[in-house]
Amino acid sequence: MSHHLLLIIHLLCASIWVGGHVLLVFGHLPQALREKNQNIILDYERKYEPVGMTALVLLVVTGIMMAYKYGVSIEYWFHFETPIEKVVSTKLLLLLLTVLFALSAQFRVLPKLKNNPGKLPEMTFHIISVTLIGVLMLVFGSFVRFGGF
Repeated sequence: MSHHLLLIIHLLCASIWVGGHVLLVFGHLPQALREKNQNIILDYERKYEPVGMTALVLLVVTGIMMAYKYGVSIEYWFHFETPIEKVVSTKLLLLLLTVLFALSAQFRVLPKLKNNPGKLPEMTFHIISVTLIGVLMLVFGSFVRFGGF
């Protein structure tokens, strides 16, 4: 697959992933907190999850494929020696952090949130954290255009 096509898919998926979280933070979260209504968050998550998770999987796949095209194969991950290795490795660390937040939310916070609006502040922390991580990944990815950092 050509690098350009991979990049287009990657950018479309990043738009869905980051855009969906930004919409959640600015469009739905304030209302849920104001009304102390966790169902606003749960309803959004239920609708967004199939699209968002598909986008995330495609982000990972296209990101790894592009890293290989830049010569950053698995044996160079987390070496932080070249500028592109730094970008790839930083994004992989942020991806791991995203996965940890997702697991925490899925198995620890969401089951309790369903019956307890008192868990909204903890879910808010998870939502804002994943959103900020997504924005950081987007910004760091833009450095590839300049040869890395």
